[in-house]
Amino acid sequence: MRESDRMRSVQTPIIPIIGRLIAETPGTISLGQGIVAYGPPPEAMASLAAFGGDIEDHRYGPVEGLPPLVEAIEAKLAAENDVRVRPSSRVVVTAGANMGFMNAVLAVTDPGDEVILQAPFYFNHEMAVVMAGCRPVAVPTDAAHQLRPDRIRAAITPRTRAVVTISPNNPSGAVYPEAALREVNALCRERGVYHVHDEAYEYFTYGDARHFSPGSIDGAAARTISLYSLSKAYGFASWRIGYMVIPSALFDAVNKIQDTILICPTAASQHAALAALAVGAGYCRGHLAGLARVRARVLEAFGAIGDLCTVPRPDGAFYCLLRVSTPLDANTLAERLIREHRVAAIPGTAFGLADGCHLRVSYGALDAETVAEGVGRLTAGLKAIVTGAGARSAGL
Repeated sequence: MRESDRMRSVQTPIIPIIGRLIAETPGTISLGQGIVAYGPPPEAMASLAAFGGDIEDHRYGPVEGLPPLVEAIEAKLAAENDVRVRPSSRVVVTAGANMGFMNAVLAVTDPGDEVILQAPFYFNHEMAVVMAGCRPVAVPTDAAHQLRPDRIRAAITPRTRAVVTISPNNPSGAVYPEAALREVNALCRERGVYHVHDEAYEYFTYGDARHFSPGSIDGAAARTISLYSLSKAYGFASWRIGYMVIPSALFDAVNKIQDTILICPTAASQHAALAALAVGAGYCRGHLAGLARVRARVLEAFGAIGDLCTVPRPDGAFYCLLRVSTPLDANTLAERLIREHRVAAIPGTAFGLADGCHLRVSYGALDAETVAEGVGRLTAGLKAIVTGAGARSAGL
């Protein structure tokens, strides 16, 4: 008796691995998991007081989500993303954007097909593609982690079914310009493949960076799948609630997938999500000024050790992606940082970065003082470990 070959080929989730190391090292500050420090809006929590009084609250709902929430999402998309849903598209409420991505992959691929990811990629995206029996094709981004449409074009084959982009990006924090996303979307139209765009961090941009939704492009509805989440913006990580905008032609396929895996989104989470959307994006944006100050301190700290690492400027999300100047592999470095310096970051190998040593640092989950302490431990740890590793490799 054994697990399937397909599942054996899926990478092991990195967050639980780092979590176990943290549990074994009391006092560790985690700069690992990508969540926000704040919780849901009070209005979302208050809405639950009225939930459960009607027997319908305890029965299966529509596979695609409760009608009032779907309507609220459509209004939000029109007002904030310039995406007009009907008649060319449909909204499907999901158990987070991860489920939306799995729905998308299963709906548009057959085993053996290819899905193009941008490296560094979000590890759960790569895992989903492999689980579906498909081949992830990693296309490298440039030195600033920006898209390279020429490389994407060269990677498309007759087996390609979708090109995936994430902006603002996890793990790099890069924000893709409108022009680049339009170019990729046009390429997908030209080559007859889907453009899957993950917008989970849509509100998290800094300075002059601006978020753009490819689903707003005229005529893009038939080839564009857009993914959204309440986990980050509204502090809803554990509620598992998000949504996807799909071409109407895929609605039956996605319905089959979601009915099999989920039946329907959790009703309580949908009620809370409806209340959160009524509060609006201002709730997240009210936290951005504080997050921006933390980001500035983090970048300043890494700038001070520029001889040990480089950090392409992140204009979105709440991540920094460090390239560390060391012969050590990223997994070894991450483990030593936890065990020797009680600070955790995520090794870049999980994101498809096999060339060199990379670490993803998340600064969104903790208060400013704890982030400062954690980054202080990280920079001190890098100085101690990297300098020591360099000296040993040189035979000193």
